Amino acid sequence: MQVTPNYKTARQTLMIDADDTLWENNIYFERAIAEFISFLNHRHMSPAEVRQKLNAVEHANILQHGYGLHSFTHALVATFEQLSREPLTPALRQTIHGIARTIAEQPIELLKHVGPTLKALRARHRLLLVTKGNPEEQSGKVERSGLKEFFEAVEVVAEKNRESYQELVARYALDPASTWMVGNSPKSDINPAIAAGLNAVFIPHADTWVLEHAELCTAQPPQRLLTLEQFHLLGEVF
Repeated sequence: MQVTPNYKTARQTLMIDADDTLWENNIYFERAIAEFISFLNHRHMSPAEVRQKLNAVEHANILQHGYGLHSFTHALVATFEQLSREPLTPALRQTIHGIARTIAEQPIELLKHVGPTLKALRARHRLLLVTKGNPEEQSGKVERSGLKEFFEAVEVVAEKNRESYQELVARYALDPASTWMVGNSPKSDINPAIAAGLNAVFIPHADTWVLEHAELCTAQPPQRLLTLEQFHLLGEVF
């Protein structure tokens, strides 16, 4: 019988991801992508093949434009230019921009029990919100979410990698042994945090962005890697 660990009595630092950990995010991108593929209506490529092409363009775009809606919009336009026989007229460009703009118009939809769980965790532990992307976009989401009050600080980084986690450890004078990164992305939240010497909590999301998929690493003791099926379960462990 597996014993659930309990860290309620010893104060911990929880660095918590935002998109698809605290609120829905990728489902809106998926809807926009479906609309774009339908709009493109490619004669020879299947929707899955168009999606693969878009994934490749998005991946290349990140290196130049970073994360966020601007980068995504640029990827849609570039994919259209590469796959469509029609020239990209101003009207077509406007339509594509409109498809992307629907994402920004979505309200913040918190995942189940996020607010009460954060309230309980804040009473026992140190909470930092750590997200990546466009600073203006991500900060705006945090403000609209109503969750900012639960966090000591909000950090928006360009990329979540070992170096960025190590910088956060130094900036906030964190003890790696009692610091955890909590999130849904193996690629950004879990693996680089473990590589930086931290602990991690993986909370899977059914619609995690395909470019965030990766094989979960293994934490070597004394580091710890927990998997919790839902966010509210953090309140039972911490």
